[in-house]
Parts: sequence; C-alpha cells; structure tokens
Amino acid sequence: MRLLSSPSAPSVNSDGLAPSPSPSPSTSSSLSHLIASPHGPFELIFTDPTSKPTVILPTIPAVDGISDLADISLVLGILLLSLFSFALIFHLRIRSRQLPHLQNFNSLWVVRLLLVFFACLGAVNEVIRLPFIRQKYLYPLLPSLSLDEQAEICKVHVVLSLGFFEPGFLITLLFLVNESIKTQNPFRTWGVALVCLACSPILLLQSFFVFFPPLEEKLPPYIHASFYLSTDQVGNKSVLCTYPMFSCVAFGVFSVAYSLAFLLSCWRVVAFVINKKIRVRLNMLATSFMILLPLQILCLGLSALWPPAHPTHEYIVLAMDLAFAWCVVIGEVILVIKPIADALDAGGACFAWSPGSRSGRPRSEGKRVDNGNL
Repeated sequence: MRLLSSPSAPSVNSDGLAPSPSPSPSTSSSLSHLIASPHGPFELIFTDPTSKPTVILPTIPAVDGISDLADISLVLGILLLSLFSFALIFHLRIRSRQLPHLQNFNSLWVVRLLLVFFACLGAVNEVIRLPFIRQKYLYPLLPSLSLDEQAEICKVHVVLSLGFFEPGFLITLLFLVNESIKTQNPFRTWGVALVCLACSPILLLQSFFVFFPPLEEKLPPYIHASFYLSTDQVGNKSVLCTYPMFSCVAFGVFSVAYSLAFLLSCWRVVAFVINKKIRVRLNMLATSFMILLPLQILCLGLSALWPPAHPTHEYIVLAMDLAFAWCVVIGEVILVIKPIADALDAGGACFAWSPGSRSGRPRSEGKRVDNGNL
C-alpha cells in the first residue's frame, strides 16, 4: 500500500520503511485525495477505493512517564499477587493429598488455577500494548518486523484482551461463584471446557470486527482501526495500538449480559450461605464488579475517540487498567486466597491433637465443615 505524501509526513512505500518515488501522471489518477480525520490534526490517507485507511500522526509526543510507570506497576502488582495465589493453590493441592479430609476444600483447584492464569495473561498482554515496552524490548528481539506485521500485533492484542483473557477471567469467576454452593465436587475437566466454550462467542465476534471490519471504507477510522501509523519530525515511523469502537461495543454487550448473570449468581449464593463473613465477601465482590465493569466500558468507549499518542487517551486507558486491576485483586483475594487460607486453618483445627486422644484422630466437636470454596 502506497501512502500519499503530506506536509507533515514523508511518503512511505508498501513496507513502510523507505521513501517512495513521486507518483507519475499515469498512476496519480488512481490515487484518491486526502480525507481529513475526525481527530483534528491527524490525516487519513487512502491509496485507492479498496485500500485500508492509515492515519498519519505528524509528531509523537514524549512518552508519558507517569502513565507508563503506573501501567507497569499495576502489571507487576497483578503478577506478584497471582504468583502468591499460584503458591497457595499448589500448597493446598499437596496438603490435600497428605490429608484426605482437605480434598473437599480443594475441589475447584483447577478452576482457580485457570482464574489466576487468565489474570496473568491479561496483565502481560496489556503491558505489550505500551509503545515503550514494544520498541524497547519486543522489537529488538524481532528486528525483521515490518510495519504491517507490527499492526497485526496490535490486532492480536485487541482480540486477546477483549475477546479471550478478560472475558475468560470473568467467566471463570462466575463459574467459581456458581460452583461454590454445590456439595459435590465438579468434574474439573468439564469446568475448564465449559469456561473455554463460553469464551468462544465473544472471541469469534472480536476476531471478526478486528480482522474483517464491516463497512471499513465508509466509516471513520476510530470505529474499526486497532492501530495507527505514526511518524515523528525526523521521519521515524511506528505503530501505536488502540481499541476500535466495534470491539468496545462488542465487549459492552458481553459485559451487560455477564452482569445480569453475575448478579443472579451472587443473589443465589447469598441466599444459601449462613456465614456472615462469606456474605460480606460476596457483597464486596458484587459491588466492586457492578461499579468497575461499567467504568471500564465507559473508558473503552472514550479511548476510541482520541488517537493513542494523545495524553487524554493514555490517561483514559490507565483508568481502564486500574478498573481491571481492581477486579483481578478483589477476585483473587475473595475466590482464591481467602478460601484457601480458611481451608488450611480449618484443616489444622480438625487435626489438632488433644491430651485425651490416643491415635491422633480429628476432633470434630460436632461442627460442620463446608466445602471451602468461598
């Protein structure tokens, strides 16, 4: 694809790496004129009626150190919390093999593992979106990447973020809430397969909107574009990732349906349990998600209105990342860390030695031990 030259950016050829010669009179008739982008100083360029639009950013402002540092700090915090959750899950798994009475407390260990796994992948995928990380650490490892291939990375980022990792985390969390009140141990492979199957509709929808956007030539770029081609004053070009409005709307529809199912599940569990601490945890979980999910959808929609190099876009995406990070923290603490800690405490209390016991049998004292999933 050939880009028309503009006053603020030099022409580039199909590989985006070298200047292209001026179009001859025989070929200039096939090139369409510049079309002003709704982003103000940003220009949308078409080469022919079937070509894909590319937005040229005249200059790239300095990387916002505060925004990037905050994003990286959030990712590191999520990874540390997830590492601690992994350690607790495997510790309870090992203890349940040594102490058979802990097996009921560990019935959902695979699903908990999947929840933490989705949280880690979502955090790593989000940090790859940062231009500083990609240009400093990713692209030097892959020096042969063309601009088109960098654009494909942005598309994959959007599909994985809004189509698999975050929906997978939310669906796994919903599955844990639903299964927490069941007395029988669920079939673990069935639970993982159910979560992956539930993610397939939103994954396919996001893939369609990102890789095959409808009415691409007739709509503004912020509706369907998942990347922008930018160039600075000295002619250096790079690809910046963003979230298209199509993907934001698709994730919003998913979040509305998910919120209804999540509220219904929390209402069922709260009506079932008697423990006040568990009720407080569930109320905190439901309140947090009912506030943070709409906030994240709002930030997603607003982020599509500004190009990724704009400071407003960066701070909106940072607010969205904060909402996702809090969802991860509250989900892992309430559905992974606290239940496992309670199970280990209950297991130790059940096997406490009494002076009158001769064989080390557990002292039940007539107390009922629940399944330990909440």
